[in-house]
Amino acid sequence: MTDISADPALDQWRTYDEFAAGIDTFRLPNTTLTGTDLALTLDDGSALTLRFADDTVSWNGLEASGTDPYDAVRVREDVVFVNVPLQSRPREAITVVISTGTNRATVIRSRIAAEAVEGMPQVGQDFWAATIDGAPVSGDAPGPSRDLIGKRNLYRYSPHHLYEHVYISSQRYAWQCVEGVQRGHGDMDLSTVWKFADGLYLFCFREFRIAVASVWLHDLGYQLMTTGIFLGLNGDGDAEHSRGGGHIYPLGSVAYPDAQPV
Repeated sequence: MTDISADPALDQWRTYDEFAAGIDTFRLPNTTLTGTDLALTLDDGSALTLRFADDTVSWNGLEASGTDPYDAVRVREDVVFVNVPLQSRPREAITVVISTGTNRATVIRSRIAAEAVEGMPQVGQDFWAATIDGAPVSGDAPGPSRDLIGKRNLYRYSPHHLYEHVYISSQRYAWQCVEGVQRGHGDMDLSTVWKFADGLYLFCFREFRIAVASVWLHDLGYQLMTTGIFLGLNGDGDAEHSRGGGHIYPLGSVAYPDAQPV
C-alpha cells in the first residue's frame, strides 16, 4: 500500500545555505556609495542616517547604531538598492531602497527571533516609508500594493536556480523550485508587497519551514530584473546573510471574478 499522505520531499528539505549558494550569479553588478551621506526621516517620525565609506557604512537609527559592511546595486539610474548585513548585530539586516529622482526611500529591517514559535516565521520584518532630508520630494510615497495579486512569474537566478512564484493575496505567495537543489519543493509563505515606483515593487517573504526571510526589488517595468538579499539560519544554526538576483520571466496573470483575495 502506498501512503499518499506522506511527502517524500520533506525528508530532503534543504537548509537555507544549501539553496542560497550561487543564487546571486545573475545579479546586477555592485556599485559604490563612497563619500555619500544620507539622512532619512521615516514615516513614524524617527531618523536613520548612513555615512558610506569605501567598504563600510556608519549608521544610526532604529534604536541602534554601528559600522558595518554594505552592499549596493544601482537598479535604475536614479534608484539604488542598499543592504547592510549587520556584523555588529548578526541576526539583523537593514535594507534601504533610495530614489534620487523622487527623494523617497523605503527601509526594511529583518530580524531573527531568539526562539522559533510554532506556526510563526522565525525571521520577522518591519517596513517604513521615508524621505531624504533637505531634498524636494515628488511622487507617491512607497506603500503596500495589491498590484501583483494573480501574477505568475519565473525567476532565473543562475544556470542552476529557477523558481516559480504565484502571488495569491496581499499576505501570501506560493513558490516552487523548477530547477536547483530544491527541485520538487514548494510552499505557501507570508509575503509583503510594496510599490516603490512605476514598475518597481518590493517583494519580501518570510518562510515557515526554515528560518529565512528575504527582500527583493522587482523591476517589472524597465528591464525585468530582480535584486535581493536573504537573512536566515544556516544548517549549523548560525545567522547568515546572502545576496540574490536574476532575470524575471512573466508567465501571465489571472483576475478573480467575484470576491477579491485579502
